[in-house]
Amino acid sequence: MKLSPYFHDLRSAYQAELDDLVSDSEGNDVLRKRLAEKRNEIAFLVQMMELAPEMVAVVFHRGFRFTQPAAVEQLLGLPVDALPDWHSLTHAVALEPWAQSLAQTVLREPQGARFLAVAAGLEYLQQHARMAPAAAVHGDSDAEDDGEDAAEHDDDYSALSADDAVDPQNSRTREESSANWLADVGFDRKE
Repeated sequence: MKLSPYFHDLRSAYQAELDDLVSDSEGNDVLRKRLAEKRNEIAFLVQMMELAPEMVAVVFHRGFRFTQPAAVEQLLGLPVDALPDWHSLTHAVALEPWAQSLAQTVLREPQGARFLAVAAGLEYLQQHARMAPAAAVHGDSDAEDDGEDAAEHDDDYSALSADDAVDPQNSRTREESSANWLADVGFDRKE
C-alpha cells in the first residue's frame, strides 16, 4: 500500500489527535470520556472539517468496519483532489450502528461526503498502524496485514508510535507540526 502525501501527513496529525485524547494530566485513561464529549459536539465540529479534518475524524474512532480493505487502500493512495465521496465507499466500508447519526450530521454539510471518506481512510490507517509506516516510507504495494488488529482496545496505542522508534525525527516533526498549528490558531508557543 502506498500512501498519498495527503494521507501520509494527515495520518500523523490524526494519531497526534488520538494521543492527546488518551490520558489526562494525571495519566488516567480518559479516551472514552473525551470521545463521547467530542461526539456530542459534532454539530459544532463539522465547521472544522476542511481546516483540521483530523480533529473531527476522531469522533468516528472505532466507528467503521472495513469489509473490502483493497478499496480503502486504493483511496489512501489518491491525491486530495481525486478523493471519492462516502457513497462510493459504502460497498467497502460500513458504519457501526452508533456512528450512523454522526454520519448523518456530517453528510448534511457541503463537503461532508468527501470528509467521511477521509475519516474512514484515517481510521483504517489507525487500525492497521503496522502497515502504514512501512508502506509510506518504502512505497511497498505488497505490504500485507497479518490479520491482527493493531489497536484491539481503545487504550492500546503502543503500536501507533512504532515509527517513532525507528525514526526519532518523525516524533520531533510531529511535535513541531503540532506546535506550528497551535501557533497559527492563536496559542502561544511553549519553548
